[in-house]
Amino acid sequence: MPYESSLSQAQGWNRRHFLQSAIGGLGSAAFASLSAPAPASSMRPGLPHLNPRAKRVIYLFQSGAPSQFESFDYKPTLTKLAGQELPDSVRGGQRLTGMTSDQASFPIAPSTFHFGRHGQCGAEVSELFPYTAKVADDLLIIRSMKTEAINHDPAITFCQTGSQIAGRPSMGAWVAYGLGSLNNDLPSYVVMVSRGTGRAAGQPLYDRLWGSGFLPSAYQGVKLRAAADPVLYLANPAGCGREQRRDLLDDLGRLNVIKHQQTGDPEILTRVSQYEMAFRMQTSVPELTDISDEPDHILDLYGPDVRRPGAYARNCLLARRMAERDVRFIQLYHMGWDQHNDLPDHMGKQCKDTDQASAALVTDLKQRGLLDDTLIVWGGEFGRTVYCQGELSKTNYGRDHHPRCFSMWMAGGGVRGGQTYGATDDFSYNIVEKPTEVHDLNATIMHLLGVEHTRLTYKFQGRDHRLTDVGGNVVHDWLS
Repeated sequence: MPYESSLSQAQGWNRRHFLQSAIGGLGSAAFASLSAPAPASSMRPGLPHLNPRAKRVIYLFQSGAPSQFESFDYKPTLTKLAGQELPDSVRGGQRLTGMTSDQASFPIAPSTFHFGRHGQCGAEVSELFPYTAKVADDLLIIRSMKTEAINHDPAITFCQTGSQIAGRPSMGAWVAYGLGSLNNDLPSYVVMVSRGTGRAAGQPLYDRLWGSGFLPSAYQGVKLRAAADPVLYLANPAGCGREQRRDLLDDLGRLNVIKHQQTGDPEILTRVSQYEMAFRMQTSVPELTDISDEPDHILDLYGPDVRRPGAYARNCLLARRMAERDVRFIQLYHMGWDQHNDLPDHMGKQCKDTDQASAALVTDLKQRGLLDDTLIVWGGEFGRTVYCQGELSKTNYGRDHHPRCFSMWMAGGGVRGGQTYGATDDFSYNIVEKPTEVHDLNATIMHLLGVEHTRLTYKFQGRDHRLTDVGGNVVHDWLS
């Protein structure tokens, strides 16, 4: 017998023997789970590392990068500088995108929208966000975020996975892997996507943004669609009743457990658990997405779009319903914030899509006693330039990508509301006070969930990986 064949056979024998003696209990446990719901908690050993302030996260990701000038970073002195060239001393030779690097002129474009002070905290908020302004005392507004990436896809990937390179686990996958599920009948990580009216042809979003990367695929996000079937392939095939489906899954589960004992491939047990979750979701998902039991005053709180499946407002309401059912990580993506031109019109539409519903989510969770242990995060992948992209007029302008500073807000889940953190220069071009990296944001989110970000790791290709790579510091000033 050739050496390679005998070695392969010996390795197979060793693997099977080891699995039968050492991991056989795992296969038996998987087999037993076929006829009983899996335990709600599958937390990693040693977790939580800290006393958690939040049980769950709702991340309202505004894809395309909202302008800080028209949202939360008020720059009144720019009005006097309208049309003047951005000083070289401000730019400091920083990198520009290919969309504006060849411009002969970089004229300053002040915002055409007014700001006001709101709440007891006196937060400065643009008139484009009248509903968000009403919950200002619940918000931590961060003006000093910065990132490494200057283009959309690597910047969004960096925000969601801690790396600009595709293939790393998303934040929701890390949370599901570390903290497990709080609900037997719904996934621990759910994703919803909506398309805004501000820019119909917005940046694309890829499923890998909520993927599990090199973590087991059981931890990837489950996308909830606006269609009649919110989750693909959940319904029984034609002519197959629920009892037949149950028998089929039992038989398939037995075969998969046998195969796992032979090969030790963890993805086989993942498949078993996913089949079982899908079976339970046949009941739980229709109940979740049926909002007919919501009273009119709650629907009115979220705005008229809440009655339209797939709208951002509808997704915000569903996020609240998921929070009530203890879904661990809820991710909303809203597309259309990439205002390179016609910003006053396009951003106005985006804010109309999102402002009322975002604020309603804060209010609704608070009145139900859920805001204290639900962390809400609102923001995009980077900011926008003070100079105009393209032609500047008194009523119209556009803004290019700007990674050096941008604004976000957080609420609930152990965050101290009613504060504005960090500051930028008079041109919102450079941070002058309390710079905050994306890794710092992610480290703080994990901290609020009770996870020490440097200790939740996974070995892949000989290296221990984590969400925050080799960076990240918890921002204790944000915490209540």
